[in-house]
Amino acid sequence: MDRSQLLLVGLPVFLFFSDIISLFTMSSPPPKPAPTSHHHHPPPKQHQQQQPLQFPTQKQRVLGEMNSVGYGSTININFCASCSYRGTAINMKNMLEHEFPGIEVILANYPPPLPKRLLSKVVPVVQFGVIGIIMAGEQIFPRLGFAAPPPWYYSLRANRFGSIASTWLFGNFIQSFLQSSGAFEVYCNGELVFSKLMEHRFPGEIELRDLVSKRLANTIVANGNGAYNL
Repeated sequence: MDRSQLLLVGLPVFLFFSDIISLFTMSSPPPKPAPTSHHHHPPPKQHQQQQPLQFPTQKQRVLGEMNSVGYGSTININFCASCSYRGTAINMKNMLEHEFPGIEVILANYPPPLPKRLLSKVVPVVQFGVIGIIMAGEQIFPRLGFAAPPPWYYSLRANRFGSIASTWLFGNFIQSFLQSSGAFEVYCNGELVFSKLMEHRFPGEIELRDLVSKRLANTIVANGNGAYNL
């Protein structure tokens, strides 16, 4: 048998045996799952009941303010207005109002002593008098009974504008010094809590808060004892 006859005979035999092998080695398909009769229902939704918002009434707000530590108390901060202490006083006022709700903080100027106030009123008169003499001393001195102006007048007259500027600046400095008291006094319900005139320094915010807190606590204790005695 030549090659072509051998190929024609062997090919069908090879295909027959391959079909038989594949028939016995083929695995059966997996069984289909049986349908269940139970139906899955989604869980019922729970309705959340919205509770009405409760707003504090006017009476509750008033009671809350009365229970605060600073309610009914007054803080007086008397400071030197001409010393540029207003910014410090405003900062202390804001701090106390934040730390003690319901408290009343009053800012006021602390005037200097009476002699200094009177002298501060005289300084502008002297300023304008000196400037007037510099400008028209040759007509003023003869009216005052002087035959000739004094020598210092001619030295001021030689530098007229410099003398006027120096008189104005020096007078303003003296007047500011006489009007300043250098005070920063803090009173709680009429009682002195801190004095810059005695301590020669400004109070710290934490220090002033502690001093006012102690004073308010003493006031509450005193009022409670008085009410108990009644």
